[in-house]
Amino acid sequence: MTDRSPTAATALPVWSALRDALRAGHPVALATVVDGRGVGHKLLVGADPNDAPLGTLGDADLDRVVGRDLRAELAAGHTSVRHYGRQGQANQTDVEVFLEAFAPPPRMLIFGAVDFTAALARVAKVLGYRVTVCDAREVFATRARFPMADEVVVDWPHRLLASVGSHLGPADAVCVLTHDPKFDVPAIVGALATGVGYIGVMGSRHTHERRLERLAEEGVTDPADLGRLMAPIGLDIGARTPEETAIAVCAEIIALRTGRRAPSLRDGTGPIHA
Repeated sequence: MTDRSPTAATALPVWSALRDALRAGHPVALATVVDGRGVGHKLLVGADPNDAPLGTLGDADLDRVVGRDLRAELAAGHTSVRHYGRQGQANQTDVEVFLEAFAPPPRMLIFGAVDFTAALARVAKVLGYRVTVCDAREVFATRARFPMADEVVVDWPHRLLASVGSHLGPADAVCVLTHDPKFDVPAIVGALATGVGYIGVMGSRHTHERRLERLAEEGVTDPADLGRLMAPIGLDIGARTPEETAIAVCAEIIALRTGRRAPSLRDGTGPIHA
């Protein structure tokens, strides 16, 4: 294949598509050859693997391999530099490619307009989350109570998750802060049907044992599903106030995302408060 530098005409569709995706808030990832054959060539992919990439890095096999890596980086929200052979071979350094993920902010869905919700929403905003507070009780789910949230939704958890669940991924979080089976069970069932990376559920160990019984009645018995639940929610750091609990929850989310070992309340025994 003849090596040729990309022209403005060939790069324009990629830049236009990137601009439109960013304006619409759609996740996309861009690969650019920065060293080796084809410097300046670009490849743009979206989150849906069924959508064809736009552009080329100069070789069909290289496009296929880099396109796969781009979607992996996009799912994780990472940006990196990688090296490939001219046809995408691993462990070769003929081509250096900059992989840049343009992902929207991670989402945190908080179910339950309770005392702990405002504190958790504030800490999550500091960490860069787009925060949604959801409760079916209109008198509690108000903008006046949760001005720090990006949106306050008056609805049932399963209906909100049905509408947004397909967009939730490993970087996102669902926190269920209610103790009412009318709210927490539908929220957990709905969250388990998504690819969300963190599902935390508030309550004592005894409360969670009874919750597991109700989940079993709803057909949720798969150990893999139950293993996704961080309940009781948060790290075991002795948190008592809403603010301390919010920090414990967000710290647990970070530890789970980064794969670090940390003392979660879920893995302990006895009372969660000393």
